[in-house]
Amino acid sequence: MASIMPKSLPIPLKYNADMNRIAIGADIGGSHITCQLYVLDTNKLVEGTRVRLPVDCHAEKDVILDAWKKALSYAAHGCDFSLLAGVGFAMPGPFDYPAAVAWFEGVQKYESLYGVNVRREILDHFNLPDEFPVRFLNDASCFAIGESFVGGASDMKRFLAITLGTGFGTTFINDHLPVAGEDGVPPDGFLYHIPYGESIADDNFSTRWFQKVYLEKTGKKLTGVKELVELAKTETTAQDIFKTFGKNMGAFLAPWLRDFRAEGLVIGGNISAAHSLFLNELKQEFEKASINVKVVISALQEDAALSGSASLCDNALYSRLISKNL
Repeated sequence: MASIMPKSLPIPLKYNADMNRIAIGADIGGSHITCQLYVLDTNKLVEGTRVRLPVDCHAEKDVILDAWKKALSYAAHGCDFSLLAGVGFAMPGPFDYPAAVAWFEGVQKYESLYGVNVRREILDHFNLPDEFPVRFLNDASCFAIGESFVGGASDMKRFLAITLGTGFGTTFINDHLPVAGEDGVPPDGFLYHIPYGESIADDNFSTRWFQKVYLEKTGKKLTGVKELVELAKTETTAQDIFKTFGKNMGAFLAPWLRDFRAEGLVIGGNISAAHSLFLNELKQEFEKASINVKVVISALQEDAALSGSASLCDNALYSRLISKNL
């Protein structure tokens, strides 16, 4: 994966007077970290400050942390960290988000960080005081928060955001905040573990489902969904698999959308790029269930996760988040 470095330009002067209203958003992926500056008052990412660095998720602790610290340093663009509003991380789990402690185990990534307090590592590296905001939230939740401010859901108060990729990420949003344990939402706020078919939702609405079904039908292995998209241009088997995916997902999501009284559904993640192959079937299932929601394919993708993670450095928003024990 190619690195992306910030442009060698100073931060625009118009931001200099209010550096304490600029935060760094960081999105932690399985093979990379992406960081960018974000203006809290305008809900906008600062152009020319994006950094993406490859990260070996199987490396030793110090190698991983050094890559993360380097990316943050580059994204700060030469700015004194202590002048910023803070750093927000969109972080996969298992992770103790309020305590900032990684509990990666049995997930084949970042397991060398098990038990590490990532906030402490960042504060010590940049010589920051304990009160400097370094905050963490589930990556799917950060994506949803970002969509609520600047994405296709910015005109909705209540919606469900999903990310389709190696896993099935879900976040219910009400007034910019994730919802858990109320309005029909599971206690942890997620749907990946909910039983569906012969297993759970995560097994049915992720890359491995496509690989499993295609292997069963053809005896051939897929490298990923992108390969199946190419096959679907000419192969009816591939087309039918996508249609089944859309039908199944629509049937699964419909009752959750109804109980939550959602205004819309936002779809992101790598598989969302193939939406033309499954969206009609998904909507048909909603119609059968008399579910009337706006369906939005995310145009922001990683921008939403970066925006949402940086938004954690808005003290008013974060106080509301903490009050909900999220």
